[in-house]
Amino acid sequence: MTGILDLTFLGNKLYDWLIAIAIIVITFIVLRIFKFVIFKRLKKWAANTKTSWDEFVLGIIEKSALPLLHISIVYFALQTLSFGEKVTNVLHVAYMIILTFYIVKIIIAAFRKFVFSFIQRDEDSESKEKQAGGLIAIVNIIIWILGVVFLIDNMGYNVTTIVAGLGVGGIAIALAAQAVLGDLFSYFVIFFDRPFEIGDFVVIGDDNGIIEYIGIKTTRIRTLNGEQLICSNTDLTNSRLHNFKRMERRRIVFTLGVTYQTTAKQLASIPETVKEIILTVNKVSYDRGHFSGFGDFSLNFEFVYYVEDPEYNTYMDSQQAIYLAIFSAFEKQGIEFAYPTQTIQIDDPQSLFNPLIQKPEETNTDDN
Repeated sequence: MTGILDLTFLGNKLYDWLIAIAIIVITFIVLRIFKFVIFKRLKKWAANTKTSWDEFVLGIIEKSALPLLHISIVYFALQTLSFGEKVTNVLHVAYMIILTFYIVKIIIAAFRKFVFSFIQRDEDSESKEKQAGGLIAIVNIIIWILGVVFLIDNMGYNVTTIVAGLGVGGIAIALAAQAVLGDLFSYFVIFFDRPFEIGDFVVIGDDNGIIEYIGIKTTRIRTLNGEQLICSNTDLTNSRLHNFKRMERRRIVFTLGVTYQTTAKQLASIPETVKEIILTVNKVSYDRGHFSGFGDFSLNFEFVYYVEDPEYNTYMDSQQAIYLAIFSAFEKQGIEFAYPTQTIQIDDPQSLFNPLIQKPEETNTDDN
C-alpha cells in the first residue's frame, strides 16, 4: 500500500494528490450543506424583513462569494502540491484574475444597490433609475480601472509608472476637455442635489418647458411650443431656475380699479364682496383685500388669494370663476370699472362760443 501511495504523478506523490483532493471534497461538502440547510433558512428569514439589504447580501454571497470560495478552495488545495515555476505562475495569474473579477463585481453591485436605495426613497423612482444610468456607468469604469491596477500590482509588476501615467494623462484630458468635465460634475450635482427631475416644469430665463431627459453632458427640455431645448448641465446649475413642479400652492395678487363716481358706501362694500366670491371657489383660500390707493383715473383695490393646487389649469379655472363673479356682482351693484380717461376743465366755457368780432375800418372823408 505504501508503494502505491509513493507513486509519482506530475511531480507529486499519489499521497499528496489524495490529500489535496480530500481537502477539496470535504470543503465542497461543507459548503453544499451550508447552502442547502443554513442558507435556505437565511433566505426565508430575509424575505420576511422590511429591509432589502439582507436579501442583497445573501444574493451577493450566493452569486459571487460562494463561487469565489469554491475556486479559492481548489487553488489553495493545489498550492499543497509541487509544480514547476511556470505552472505555479499560471495558476497564480488565473486565480488573481478570477479574484479581481469577483471583487470588482461585488463592489459594483454594492454601489448599484446603494444608488438605487437612495433613489427609491422618493417618488417616481423609475425615471430616476434611468437618470442614474450615466452615473453608474462612469463609476463602473473607474472601479474596473482600479481593479486592473490592483491585478497588475498583485502580479508583481510596478504600478507606480502606470499610476503616474494615468495622473499625467488625466491632467491632459482635464485641460483639453474642461467643458465636458464641467458638465460631468454638474451632472453629479443634479443627481445628488436634485434641483429638478424628469417631468418637472421649469423656467430658465426666457425659456420654459418640461424636463425630458438628463444626460451626462446635456439636459433636454420639451418646451410648450413643442420643440426640444437642449441645455448643457453647467448652464442649468449656474442659472436661476424656477421649478414649478415643486410648487405647493400659488399666491395670486390682482388689482382692480373703479371710477371716481363710485360712492363711499359702494367702496366700503367692495372688499367684503370680493372676499365672499373668493371663498366660494374650490381649492382657493382668501388672504386679504384692501382699498390700496387713489390712481390717476381710478380708485384702486388690491386682493391676494392662494390656489391650493400647483396645477396651472386649476389656477386659470379659479381665476376665471373669480373674475366673472366679480364682474357680475359689480354690474348688479352699479359699480363701474375704471379705464384710462382724461377730464379737461375749462374756467370760462362761454369764451369757446363767443364769435370773433371784427370792427369795420373807419374811413376819413374830406368835405369839399
